[in-house]
Amino acid sequence: MTTYNLIMVLDKTETNMLMCLRAKDPYEGKYNLVGGRVEDGETLMESAYRELVEETGITQDDITLHRFMNFTWYPVDMKMKVFVGRLNQDVELTEEIHTLHWISLNENFFDTNRFAGEGNIGHMVHIYRQTRRYFYD
Repeated sequence: MTTYNLIMVLDKTETNMLMCLRAKDPYEGKYNLVGGRVEDGETLMESAYRELVEETGITQDDITLHRFMNFTWYPVDMKMKVFVGRLNQDVELTEEIHTLHWISLNENFFDTNRFAGEGNIGHMVHIYRQTRRYFYD
């Protein structure tokens, strides 16, 4: 089964989430979370931090990631591991392929015309709001 990670990066105030504007399919022209494929021999956490550095320049010194939720799509033999983290300092972003944007957490992430994931990002943000105290209080 192929495994990918998605990373919910929140700014220091937890009012904005970092998203990439997809430059290619899947989801070309839509906002998505950063992340990528877990490589052979990597732990899930190693993979998440590697993808974060590659796609944004954000390092383990800038953010602590927490395992948040998992998705499994059995028909296509794919797993998605979702991580969440809040920046602990200001960072200078470095883009890889897709442009990076801070998007307000007040956005409608269920809007499938703007956001990737068929509404899954909306669910992730909703659940984060309900459970954030487990990470940051």
